[in-house]
Amino acid sequence: MLISQCFYPSFSVVFNSCYFGCNLADLDHFIYISAPYICSYAFTKAEAVLVDGIRLGCLPDAVTYNTLINAYCCCVGLDEGYSIIYRMREAGVNPDVITYNSLIAGAAQHCQPLRSLDLFEEMLQAGITPDSWSYNILMHCLFKSGYPEDAYKIFLDMTSKNITPSPTTYNTLINGLCKHRKESNALRLFRNLQRMNFPMELVAYNTMIDGLCKSGKLNDARKILKELGETSLVPDTITYTTVMKCCFRYGKVEQGLEIFSSMIDNGHTSDVFPYCTVISMLLKKGRIKEASTCAASMIKSGIQLDKACYNTLIYLHCKEGNLDSAFQLLSAMEQRGLESDEYTFSILVDGLCKIGSIDAAEKLLHLMEMRGLDSNLVAYNCLIDGLCKFGEVDMAIKLLNSMKWKDSFAYTSLVHGLCKVRRFQMASRFLLNGLKGGTNVLTSAQRAVISGLRRFGFKRDARKLRSAIHVARLLQ
Repeated sequence: MLISQCFYPSFSVVFNSCYFGCNLADLDHFIYISAPYICSYAFTKAEAVLVDGIRLGCLPDAVTYNTLINAYCCCVGLDEGYSIIYRMREAGVNPDVITYNSLIAGAAQHCQPLRSLDLFEEMLQAGITPDSWSYNILMHCLFKSGYPEDAYKIFLDMTSKNITPSPTTYNTLINGLCKHRKESNALRLFRNLQRMNFPMELVAYNTMIDGLCKSGKLNDARKILKELGETSLVPDTITYTTVMKCCFRYGKVEQGLEIFSSMIDNGHTSDVFPYCTVISMLLKKGRIKEASTCAASMIKSGIQLDKACYNTLIYLHCKEGNLDSAFQLLSAMEQRGLESDEYTFSILVDGLCKIGSIDAAEKLLHLMEMRGLDSNLVAYNCLIDGLCKFGEVDMAIKLLNSMKWKDSFAYTSLVHGLCKVRRFQMASRFLLNGLKGGTNVLTSAQRAVISGLRRFGFKRDARKLRSAIHVARLLQ
């Protein structure tokens, strides 16, 4: 809900003659100080405009003060916004419903539900009749602060006062109920609105679909998507993407791909996000060829790629073993002014390690550091894993010892690498170092070390290691 919706349809900046070359004294009303202008933290200048207007005989009205209240609530604080009421009364200007809507919205922004209720009560005591926006903002504040039952009571109070709920009222209710895991209640409300032929907005459908998807009710979500297609409303990218992601999350890959196909058929693939979501899912499933086809379709459509999408495509080329194309994409990305990040370099380091280009991976890691990027744990782990897989365990040991932070993957990779070259006693020492440091080295690595010690005649060492592992687990 946009706070500005609670007030007036537009704002215009009113300055004195030095700003616009016009005479403020010729204006009938001194109104509409620009909220965006105030919210740029130029409060001193905004207040100076107010003073200049008063000096020239253009007295501020309720709109002026309400704009100030809105700006102070948004950018400074609720107390500062409330203090404007005293200035209004001193100037003989009475607060109105928009004044209190601004303040209640400020309380909602700062998650102060009790203060919002106090302001609502104060408005009633002042003889000001709340409108639908007053109730909408108050419901939003209570939902946001974790009081869904109280928010619903506000809705019941609204209907008892014969105030007609707007589409925003029901959107707020559906969104609040879904956020508090009351999807069944939200769906019941949604169905009642449909039966009453209430003019539903697209945001209501999107909110309901999102709530059902997050609760795992995929069939209900797809049913509402189908119903949406039968109305005069047009589903947007958010609608399709929400259902598609839900399908992927719950393993309904083919259903998700059907949704994506519908998006393309209906022209709702104007940005990179749906494509990248599908490509990432296909890569996770090992469907490299389909991911490559999807990437080609995205590039052919002329969609402007962002950094996340470039990273996804670089990862795709690395999975295919096509490092030349991956580095070409890196170059194209940087030529467009998009800076590569730690994730980009980690993907490339992993790709180089997988094809055995260990020297190139090390150089890339150093380049990463020279650019001022933090060599993250993922990049180091990829290099350790690559070194171990190609028998360079001494280099892997040196790299592990140089790392400030070490995790389960680093120790597991090194232990497996040492077992591979039959250095079981060295593997035993690193295994215990990891466990004593609180790292959960994978059970498969532990078994590999114990089994190797036994097989090569170190049965006593194997028993000691088993006991040491047991003690380390108890101490964790």
